[in-house]
Parts: sequence; C-alpha cells; structure tokens
Amino acid sequence: MKESENHKLEMHGGIFGGMVPILILLLFLIILSFFERGGTQAFWAGGWIAIVIGLFLAKDKREYSNSIMRGIGDKNGIVIITAWIFAGVFGKLMAEGGLIEGLLWLGLESGTKGALFTALAFIVAAIFATGTGTSTGTVIALIPVLYPAGIYLGSDPAMLAVAVLAGGAFGDNLSPVSDSTIVSAFTQEATMRDVVISRFPLVAVAGAITIVTLLITGGGGEIKPMDDLDVTVNALGLLMLISLAVVVITALLNRHIIEALIYGNVTAFIIGVATGNLNFSSVFSVPSERGDSTGLIEDGIAGVTGAILFVFIVLAVTQVLIESGLMTKLLNSLQNSVAKSLRQAEAAIVYITLLISIPIAANAPALMLIGPSIVKPLGEKFGISSERRANLMDCAVNTIFFILPWHIAVIVWYSTIVETAEAWNITYPHIMVAAFNPYTWGLLLVLFLSILTGWNRNNTGRIKKESLN
Repeated sequence: MKESENHKLEMHGGIFGGMVPILILLLFLIILSFFERGGTQAFWAGGWIAIVIGLFLAKDKREYSNSIMRGIGDKNGIVIITAWIFAGVFGKLMAEGGLIEGLLWLGLESGTKGALFTALAFIVAAIFATGTGTSTGTVIALIPVLYPAGIYLGSDPAMLAVAVLAGGAFGDNLSPVSDSTIVSAFTQEATMRDVVISRFPLVAVAGAITIVTLLITGGGGEIKPMDDLDVTVNALGLLMLISLAVVVITALLNRHIIEALIYGNVTAFIIGVATGNLNFSSVFSVPSERGDSTGLIEDGIAGVTGAILFVFIVLAVTQVLIESGLMTKLLNSLQNSVAKSLRQAEAAIVYITLLISIPIAANAPALMLIGPSIVKPLGEKFGISSERRANLMDCAVNTIFFILPWHIAVIVWYSTIVETAEAWNITYPHIMVAAFNPYTWGLLLVLFLSILTGWNRNNTGRIKKESLN
C-alpha cells in the first residue's frame, strides 16, 4: 500500500477527512473491546460503516471506490490471507492429531509440581503456540487440562493462568505460521528465514526471563490427590512435533511460507493417521446433514474466516488513509521530530506500534495499519534492515496485546479459565492478573536494551553503516 501521485484522494476536510474512516473503525474497536465483545467478526460492522461514511466525505466518489478496491487487492494482504488458510488447517490437524495429549503425558509423567509445573505449563504452551501460530487456539486447547492439573499439583492459580497466556504470546511472537509474524515479515519485504533467525535471540531471552519469574512466583499452592483428575494422555502424540519441525525447518530454509505450511499439513495428517488419532473421514467426509462440517479442513478454514474478512476491511480503510496524504505528513513529522538518529528511529517504531495496538483488539491488523505506511519508509530512511524492522514491530505488538483486558487473546484466555475453573470447582484469578504477564515485561525490557546497546541490530548485516552514528 504505497501512496502514489496517480492515486491522490481528495477528501472534504482535507487530511482530517481522510482520518475519519479509520477513526470510526477504531471507535468501534474500542467500544466493543471495552464491553468485552471484541472479535474480528464483531468488528465487521464498524469497518463497513467506516467505509460508507468515508464515501460521503470523498470529493471524487469513483476514485474513493477505486481506493477501497486497491486496498482490498493489496499484494501483502493476499499473501497473508493465503497463509492464514493453511495455518488454520494446520492448527486443527496438530490439535486433533494428539499433540496436546502427548505434551501432557510428558509433563504429568515427570512428576513436576508447584512452580516447576507452572514453568512447564509456559513451555508446553510456547511449544504448542509456536507450532500452530495461534495464541487464542493455544489457550483454548491447553487451559482445560493444564489449569486443573496445575492446581492439583500445587501451582499458584494466578501465575499458572498467566503462564499459559505467556506461552501463547511467546509462540505468537516467534512462530513462522503466526499471523503477526507473517504480517510483520511481508509488510517489510523480509524473508521468513531471516526474520525467525534474527528474532530468536530476542524471544529466547524474554522467554528465559519468563521461566525464571515463574519458577520464583509459580508455586505455593496445595498439592491435591490426582485420583480426581481425569486426563487422557498419550505419549504417541509427541510425534506430532515432527510436523511442527517440518514447518519451522522449511521456513528457515527460505522456502515460501505456503510451501512450508503445506508440507506441515501433509506431515501432520500422515502422523495422525499412523498413530490412530486421525482418519480420512475426520479430515474430510460428506456430512450426514446439510450445514454440518465436512471435517478438519473446513473447521480450520472457518476458524480464520473472521480474521480474513476483517483484514480486507483494514486494508481498504488504510488505503484511504494513505492516499489522502495523512501518512506522508505523519511520517515527515515523525522523521523530523521523533526520529533523528538510528536509535530514535528504532524507538519510534516500537513506540508507534505500542500506541496503535492499544485500541485495536487484534495484533495483526495493528501491524497492517502501520507496517507498510510508517514503519517501512521510516526504517528505510535510517538504513534499518527489513528483518530488524519486522522484529521491532512484531515484538512490540506482542507485548501490550497480552495484558489489556479488551484484547482478543486476553478475553479468550480469561473466559476459558473461568469455564474450566467452574467445571472443576476450583479457584480462578481476576482478569487483571494478565497485567502480570512476565513475557510482556520481559520482552519490553529486551527491546529497550537492544535499542539502547545495539545488540541484535547487525544480525542481517544489511544496515547502512553511515546510519549507525
């Protein structure tokens, strides 16, 4: 989405008129999130209304309509949406193929208790989220078994709950099939291999800080008999980690993300069938009644449909904002005031990402708003490599997104905690304990130190030396 002299959109009210559609969209996001009704599908109406009102502010209605279509047809958006389709199916195959049961077997059979189990819960969630690329899918899948098991094993309820959320954040931050990783990489025109390799040190240090924090704070609960805990575990489920490794390794070998995901899907299906957890009919079959699911493929695609349609809306509204000239003026202002050096430019990328992600209840759309229009040109001016830009932006968005109670991940996490606790008649914490997410604060600390000291800045070796002063 680049502003072009051939596509200059004039609005009544000037630049402010170009801001109206995005402000209306943000208003809907804030209102729905405040009332804990946020979600990609719930946001559709706000985007539709924003586009409609914008039409009446445009001086040239035809050019406005074309701007909407240019946004929807953006190349970056198409790549992201295609990847989501295969990532959604991959997540379903991984979960139904027995990975959850395998990970639980690994943890429960080791006899880990108290703070150790809390730390293990983070590691299990991080592995699962890294493989599936979904933080919300991670908490939905793992909390119903990890939370009651941890309570029975003497974990602190609040820190146990936060540990699973932190694991989801870790995976969302690092996974090559995560929507935020895909968006950050492709909006900055970076290769997935370079992004994942260069981001790993940042994520690993933040993860280590999280583990240490959980080992200190995650225990102290009462250890209860395990007879009352009915959990089905199966060591064979750990074989599904092979399909996870296939996706990660293929992406690191600089193959296209779609290719990597297809290999991962096929591997997960073969392993699932071989272990008896999957069969052909569970993946696809003719339903007995109209409207019933045809299997895991349909379920996986259906799970990302809401996000796909919302991305179309964000792309359309953002294109209007760009072609109205606002982003050019904002960028010039930031470059002339906020960013006058390399460090200031990197700090500005983090600051802008944090700022725009506060009202938006989903992290990938926030990156879509600023990635192509602000972060990319600002970073290019100061010679910041495409991988570094993607990492700063992605790490920043995956911090505050996992502590604010109106964000999708936190809402889904807490509702699953409450439902699980009530089913087992065990205690559960308040939603505000999300603010103690150790991964969020650990990653913010890592980002600050990286910008201040320059650590991890030169991993790709593509930064202009004259901009390092």
